Amino acid sequence: MQGVSLRVRRIVSLLPAATEIAAALGLMDQVVGVSHECDFPSEANERPRITHCPVHNAGLTSRDVDEWVRRALRENGTIYIIDEPLLRSLRPDVILTQKLCDVCAVGYGTVARLAEGLPGPPTVVNLEPSSVSDIFDDIRHVAKACDVPERAEKLIANLAARVENVRERAARIPNGPRCFLMEWVDPPFCSGHWGPELVEIAGGYDPLGRKHQPSVQIEWQEVLDTQPDIIVLALCGYDIDRARRDYEMLRGFPEFNSLPAARRGEIYVVDASAYFARPGPRIVDSLEILAGILHPEEFPEFISRGPDDPRVVRVG
Repeated sequence: MQGVSLRVRRIVSLLPAATEIAAALGLMDQVVGVSHECDFPSEANERPRITHCPVHNAGLTSRDVDEWVRRALRENGTIYIIDEPLLRSLRPDVILTQKLCDVCAVGYGTVARLAEGLPGPPTVVNLEPSSVSDIFDDIRHVAKACDVPERAEKLIANLAARVENVRERAARIPNGPRCFLMEWVDPPFCSGHWGPELVEIAGGYDPLGRKHQPSVQIEWQEVLDTQPDIIVLALCGYDIDRARRDYEMLRGFPEFNSLPAARRGEIYVVDASAYFARPGPRIVDSLEILAGILHPEEFPEFISRGPDDPRVVRVG
């Protein structure tokens, strides 16, 4: 008996997390275009890039980036440029985008307006997670739009089992540490959305985090007041090398050495570009990284493997 063939969907992903979701669902062969930031899996680097950001790789300081982004959003409403002729030529059936953050990727409204003028028109899938469960729901949304809903449930079951493994083991540990998950250094930003939730599941407490809410700029004095035991620099869009440069800046902040995290050397930089700031399947890797940082004795399998580990480095 011949099986029923599925309609092949031409997918354009304007979000790195969406590209990873599509790949995890076995749809990478159907992805015909990606954003300028989509870099995982490696096949994404072989696809046409539909977006561009003038500030990308411009070598600016964190303060300069923050000021440029604020000015661009104020003046233009966006910091990205879409190659409309290329998008039209790719004839997508599905466009994966987001409403979550105007800084993270092209805004949903812009994409939706463009899609209305394309043949079809294509289905526009909005990914807007604020929690771990929302990320799992996003996997379902992508799978449904691409006619493979059963693949989502299998993938989510595997990811959820890993989350529960961490949650159950961490729950047995009393007195979890105060862990400040820092999203930006200059100016300081706390973490938001799923970030504080990851700290909580991993057996810690983020005294400055805004669980399931957007991250916000904070005063450095607030960090001094909360006296975190551990600081994790999960700087939005930054890899390990870029985050290490900002750690050197952080060391110059007033009374930095008075913090328990600084005195104990419990400061870590992570590849937030690949993990913490990317709400796709590797968000569970982010949780496991945190578990290894917060409770190395309980989670030895998640501890940094030394200077060659591309995910996390202890810099304190």
